[in-house]
Amino acid sequence: MKEWLYGRNAVNETMRARRRQFLRLRLAQSVDEKGHLGDIIRMASSLKVPIERVPRGNLDTLGSGHQGVALEASSYPYSALLDVLALAARKGELPFILILDVLQDPQNLGTLLRTAEAVGIHGVLLPFRHTATVTPAVVNSSSGATEHLLIVQVNLAQAIQQLKEENIWVIGLEAESDAQPLDKVRLDGPLALVIGGEGSGMRTLVR
Repeated sequence: MKEWLYGRNAVNETMRARRRQFLRLRLAQSVDEKGHLGDIIRMASSLKVPIERVPRGNLDTLGSGHQGVALEASSYPYSALLDVLALAARKGELPFILILDVLQDPQNLGTLLRTAEAVGIHGVLLPFRHTATVTPAVVNSSSGATEHLLIVQVNLAQAIQQLKEENIWVIGLEAESDAQPLDKVRLDGPLALVIGGEGSGMRTLVR
């Protein structure tokens, strides 16, 4: 499978991470080759990725945020839960995991993934169904943070049970009046945070 990624940050970070196969790079004929775009062109050249100049309108079908650059690449390389735990162990850190339960909006997913990468989350768990996945729109809204994260598609109930067996404390974030205040909870151990979907919150099966 292959897809078109778009936007300067998304393409730049995808090429920096080198977790995908790169098939070709398309640039709008009118774009300035300075800044990130210059870095992208240099990386593409060093990796022998074909570069095509096209009318800007040819990129408009990809999304309004293409910024004159698009990269055809293989589909997103999802990881396994064991990969996430192994990454924390290699770094000598306590596992820090984000669990996203049926988020629907790609923009929301991208924003949370960008934040997760910035704060040092070791991995993000998504359910197999009924959720936004890592699409080009999500890569764009995350500014390419997806490419530096281990993202796993799992059965959330089973994954949460596995995390508990690994002595990882699973905490659900809720806005209910009877929820325990976050500043009263110890957050200094192995930790997995669960965020529910827009409007519906966490499903019963992951509580």
